[in-house]
Amino acid sequence: MEKPFLMSVEDVFHLQQGRLVMLTGRIERGRVRKGDEVEIVGRGSGVTARVVDIDASHVRIDEAGADMNVGVLLRGVAADAVERGHVLATPGSISAHVRFVADITLMSEDQGGADVVSGDRLRFYTRSAALWGTVTLHGVDVVRPLHGAEVTVTLEEQIALEAAQPFAFRQRGRAAGSGTVRRLRR
Repeated sequence: MEKPFLMSVEDVFHLQQGRLVMLTGRIERGRVRKGDEVEIVGRGSGVTARVVDIDASHVRIDEAGADMNVGVLLRGVAADAVERGHVLATPGSISAHVRFVADITLMSEDQGGADVVSGDRLRFYTRSAALWGTVTLHGVDVVRPLHGAEVTVTLEEQIALEAAQPFAFRQRGRAAGSGTVRRLRR
């Protein structure tokens, strides 16, 4: 069975005086075809729309698959309904969350890693999204550079998340570490 379609939105263009919206990005998995219904998932969205056309390097195509960089044209989507960091997906295949449990690993001090304690506000990067979140450590008081821990992350805004999704984070403006989503929380 084919995996559900998923594309991270990297850029948004408004065409024909706002009647069409082109979402550009790389397809992570699955296929999308002209005429398919898709869902925009992320910060306060959940809008569905129909694919009007697909653009690959200025050539119109009928379908696109995993690892292709494309522009997906949608009609009837409000100008402020989609932005970088959203994902375009098969309806119901992925949902937006603000909390998740993850395993993190810090970089060395030479690479920018610094102690992380519960309550630290970090900048999280996953797919094309970048947003602030607060960590709560599980079972330890501090995570030191080159060490790891299980944490709960509470983001300031909803983003499309799923188990096993990788992410990176920065602390005080410097790259600090990376992690993997273990499970989603409400």
